[in-house]
Amino acid sequence: MRVYLGSDHAGYELKSHLVNHLAKQGYDVVDVGPHVYDPEDDYPAFCLNTGAQVVADPGSLGIVIGGSGNGEQIAANKIAGVRSALAWKAEIAQLARQHNDSNVLSIGARQHTLDEAAEMAEAFLTTPFSGNERHARRIDQLAEYERTRELPALPQS
Repeated sequence: MRVYLGSDHAGYELKSHLVNHLAKQGYDVVDVGPHVYDPEDDYPAFCLNTGAQVVADPGSLGIVIGGSGNGEQIAANKIAGVRSALAWKAEIAQLARQHNDSNVLSIGARQHTLDEAAEMAEAFLTTPFSGNERHARRIDQLAEYERTRELPALPQS
């Protein structure tokens, strides 16, 4: 499986660690950048490009990394077709795949050790989407909104 990784300066060390760790696990890893540490870089370019590459490469997954992971998740989610989830433990990374068919994981490098982050990444990459009808229905609703930009009707109470 191909895995795209992008970060900013705050996530640079963790991204570099995960690039090596995941390659040793047999993943086809693509380092979207940055390729050198720059304390003044900005996450949007790296995260937007990571998300775009995931969408353009069916079957691939992505990981975006920053200090908190919040901005990185927001940026990745601006790409149509990206469903990025912020994880703070392995179980959340698994649920993002099982229930939301998330294709991009966001991790806050300043919030976790290298080992904790690697555990979340592995949980995300090894967990399939459940295919459960209710989860698929909800994902389809989001995709429809993304396609049409028409809000769904609110259910009548």
